[in-house]
Parts: sequence; structure tokens; C-alpha cells
Amino acid sequence: MISLRRIVAVLKKELLQLRRDRMTFGMVIMIPLIQLLLFGYAINTNLRHVPVGLVDQANSELSRTLAQIVQATQVVTITERFTTPEEAELAITEARIRAAFIIPPDVANRLVRSPSVGFGLPDTTDQTSSRPVAHWIVDGSDTMVSSAIKSLRAMPLTELLKRPPNRQVPTFEVTLYFNPEQRSAVNIVPGLVGVILTMTMILFTSAAIVRERERGNMEMLINTPIKSVELMIGKIIPYIFLGLIQVAIILGLGHVLFAVPINGSLGTLLVVTLLFIIASLSLGLVISTLAQNQLQAMQMTIFVLLPSILMSGFMFPFDGMPKPVQMIAQVLPATHFMDMIRGVVLRDASLYALRVDILWMVGFAILGLLVATLRFKKRLG
Repeated sequence: MISLRRIVAVLKKELLQLRRDRMTFGMVIMIPLIQLLLFGYAINTNLRHVPVGLVDQANSELSRTLAQIVQATQVVTITERFTTPEEAELAITEARIRAAFIIPPDVANRLVRSPSVGFGLPDTTDQTSSRPVAHWIVDGSDTMVSSAIKSLRAMPLTELLKRPPNRQVPTFEVTLYFNPEQRSAVNIVPGLVGVILTMTMILFTSAAIVRERERGNMEMLINTPIKSVELMIGKIIPYIFLGLIQVAIILGLGHVLFAVPINGSLGTLLVVTLLFIIASLSLGLVISTLAQNQLQAMQMTIFVLLPSILMSGFMFPFDGMPKPVQMIAQVLPATHFMDMIRGVVLRDASLYALRVDILWMVGFAILGLLVATLRFKKRLG
């Protein structure tokens, strides 16, 4: 027969254990709080102020006014200026900007020749002479960013035309680089590499030291001449090979099943992947030195994994997040790896083009291994 008294006794015991386990209690509070803040404040699908470059080949009062009108939409923000389209294309490859607005030298003639077809007014110009006023080149690897830029394609520009525009000829020509078909798989598959590596690498290593303690192997390690740094390095090496196998599976199947291109060098891809794996493993080792048991290690892994998925640019465009959130996201290894893996796989970016993210990843890996080594104590308890 069920006894209410025994149920209450077990309930009290669990409550006391939960009160003593401050890490678990903290996760119970922090995980929903972080999700609420991320989804309610940081995640924004309505893109604004996308960083773009300007190539003003006309260099006139009219072209400057045109650039101001485009920027006034608040969809884009001109952050850099270039003299040639080739310079702008390089900046897109290096992920410094997401698109480039190219104003041709004959922009004044193009505005004058813009006919008024489609508004019930007679067509006074030859349709063959009608051309878009300017040109956008866009990083199409992120479908949400490219869609935001394409929304500017039919801007009326009534302030400059002094008459209704031609609805049959777009105001701006838009060229999508790297993903002209705007297929979501092209953007998702490389990003999925970062998400899976973050989840598995941190989860595996976060339980490494804790597992040794729970299995009673710590006594054996104490009686050996092994140093802390040697233990840390020995712990992460097997997982490096596991991570590389996962990358090969994801990109290989993505290429075969979803026709995701691999435009970059395999050597460059190997370098950036190794850096991210080592950085993720070092973070997992730090968590392993903080957690008291494997449950706490898993909870702390989830605490890191959620922001890595939501704030790194995998699901939502990084440029759509508020600046304070972007600063927090820049601390996460996954944010830098998203830029690197998409840069190599889709844009054929070189190591030099990715130098900022690479230097940050190296620094993070070294710092993580150092902190984990200093926190590890070759003693019981």
C-alpha cells in the first residue's frame, strides 16, 4: 500500500539534496532566463543595419544622395567605401561586409532614361535603353541577409526621378554570390558542423576529469609522475580525431545529398576545423574542472550550447542582433567558427582572410588549456 509518509520523506530528501547542489539549482534558474532573453531580445529576424560597402564610381552629388536614400531605409549601413568592385568583392569574401552597393559612372543618364511604364503614362523611351540605376553584389550564403538586400531591388526613388518609376525594370540589379539559388542547405550544412562539434566536443571532455573522480581513477593518477598539462593534452587528443570524423561525415553527406559546394582548400578547412575542435575541447576541460559530477558537467554544457546555437549566426543572422548581444556572442568559439567554415566552404576564403578569427581561436584554446591545467589538482577531493 502506498504510504504518503514515505513519499514525503523522499520528497524532503530530494529537496535537501537540491538545496545543497547549488550548480543544479543555478541551472534551473539560468537556462530559462537565458532562453527568454535570447528569444525575446537578441533574436531578430527583421534585419536592420546590415554592414555593406559602397563603390561610388560617379562621385557626384546625385550619387551621394542616392547612397543616403538607400541608407535611410535602415536595412543597410554603409561601413566601408571602395574605389573598385574588385575591392568590394574581396571584402565580402573576408566577411568584412555582407554586400556592396555599386553606383555606375552614368547613374545620372540611367535616372533620366527611366521610363514611366506601368502607371498609365506613355512610354517615351526605348525599353532597350532602360537599365537598373545601380547594382548590388550580395553574399548569398546567408539567405536571410540576401533576402533583406533583395527587398531594396524595387525602391521607387521618386525623390530623384521626379516622376513615377518603371515597374517593369528593377531600380537596382542584385547579384547573389556563393548561393545564387538561395538554397537554405548551403547555409545550414556548414553551420551544422559548428553546432555538432560544439555539442559533442564540450560534452565529451566536460565529463573527462569528473569521470576519473567518480570511477576512483584519481588515486591512480596521483601516484603517477604525469603532469597536469600532460593529462590535459592526453585527454583531448582522441577527441580531435573523433571531431574530424564528424566533420568529414557532415560535409561529405552534405555535398552528396544536398549538393553543398566545397569551394575552399581542404588544407585551409583542416586548419580552421582543428583550431575550433581544440578550442571547444579546452572549454570542455575547464567545465570538467568546475563540475563536481557528470550531471553538473552536462548542465554546464547545455548552458554553453544554447547561446552557441542561437547567437553564433547558425539559426539567426548575426547582423540582426543588438550590439551588446553581438559583443557577448564574439566570446563564443562557435561564432568565429561559423564565419570561418562558411568562408572556406562557400567563399573560398584564405587563411589570411580569416586571420582575425584564427588568432582569436588560437588565443582561446591556449587560455582554456592554461585555466584547465591550473585548476586541476593532483589530489583527492
